[in-house]
Amino acid sequence: MDFVLRHKWKFIGTTLGFIAGYLYWYFIGCTSGSCPIQSHWYTSAFYGAFLGYLFSDIKRKKIKKEESHEG
Repeated sequence: MDFVLRHKWKFIGTTLGFIAGYLYWYFIGCTSGSCPIQSHWYTSAFYGAFLGYLFSDIKRKKIKKEESHEG
């Protein structure tokens, strides 16, 4: 349980990115198959999950940095 609490922002960011990637494919995706990321739901969703993971890690570091300056 401690692992989940320590990495909650990564889980949240990855999940939201996965959902956003899937929704991007569903509403905007490329139907011709010529777009490598947008042509399949799983590539778009996993690319979104990867970006969500990166964004959540940046956000976590920013929050941690702000907390260290306050104390």
